[in-house]
Amino acid sequence: MRLITFIFLLSFFSCENQTTKPEETKIATEPIQWVTYQAKNNPKGKHVVLISGDEEYRSEESLPQLAKILTEHHGFDCTVLFAQDPEKPGMIDPNYSFNIPGMEQLKEADLMIMLTRFRALPEEQMQHFENYLLEGKPLLAIRTSTHAFNFKDKNHPFAHYDWNYSGEKTDWHLGFGKQILGETWYSHHGHHQQQSARGIIAPNAENHPLVNGIESGAMWGPSDVYGIRMPMAGDAQAIILGQTIDRTDPHDETDPFYGLKESDQKIATESQSKKYNPNEPMPPIVWTKSYQIAKGKKGQSVTSTIGAATDMVDEEVRRLLVNASYHLLNLEVPQKAKVDFVGKYSPSAFAFHTDEYWEEKGLKVSDHVMN
Repeated sequence: MRLITFIFLLSFFSCENQTTKPEETKIATEPIQWVTYQAKNNPKGKHVVLISGDEEYRSEESLPQLAKILTEHHGFDCTVLFAQDPEKPGMIDPNYSFNIPGMEQLKEADLMIMLTRFRALPEEQMQHFENYLLEGKPLLAIRTSTHAFNFKDKNHPFAHYDWNYSGEKTDWHLGFGKQILGETWYSHHGHHQQQSARGIIAPNAENHPLVNGIESGAMWGPSDVYGIRMPMAGDAQAIILGQTIDRTDPHDETDPFYGLKESDQKIATESQSKKYNPNEPMPPIVWTKSYQIAKGKKGQSVTSTIGAATDMVDEEVRRLLVNASYHLLNLEVPQKAKVDFVGKYSPSAFAFHTDEYWEEKGLKVSDHVMN
């Protein structure tokens, strides 16, 4: 009798294991499509969603690092989204412009930070984006976010977000960048890979909380500045201006900074076309602006056209982005926010790459999970 009972129990537990194991395996192997960093202590109760998706400036490297800084040093919960081919979920593909999984995370977000370029997202994902704006929630837009969307299908329900929109919705002329941020893509103001940018605090902005802990002239980035048409739309206010700096050493394709150095001091007097002086006047590289779309609440945006992954090596650039996060969340901005790197950070040079490059690189969302 005892032997029969033992055999029955052994069979029962064996069946239980066979029933649950396939489900456990499925859960364990489900590809991670976005990554969330949870603060050990989040007294502010704030959730920040960071949206990466650009082919050139390595937002898939910079935004996870920014999220870690905001989580580890400032107590915000952060979720980072990435561009992915839906047929290869969990694999980061900056060249794939039509899918950023996890946009529904914006529903519970207190702040959105984005660095995207020429995306053409499906209607469902764009609806999450627009719902966020309808709520008048704050937005920090970095670098190419001035031209975040590029809808070649003019019948797309969100075609008016296109960087160069000129259709029937006249209040959306020049799209998301112009109407929400204050400017869309216009030009490179400096010489790409040949000139760098130094941040000069704009007149009357010396006491703005965005520049807490940042000295005028201390901010530097190897990415050149963008041309901005003045005056900008609405109530846009320049906070930091971009001073164009000539290189001292030769151009170096093997260097992530292309041979540009923060110690370069020569103020440029010629642009790439040599038709004008890029520092007369200096264009804004950081500015604030309110926004409000039809049937929506009024919201606030901060735009920073400095912010490539290599720009993030500069302490003042990181501090600016942290300051902007506090400011947009209506929190007191620290006098000198802690912006130390969390873990290793070795950014790649800003550059375009082929589809084959990304296939071979095999970068996974799970690579950004903190141990």
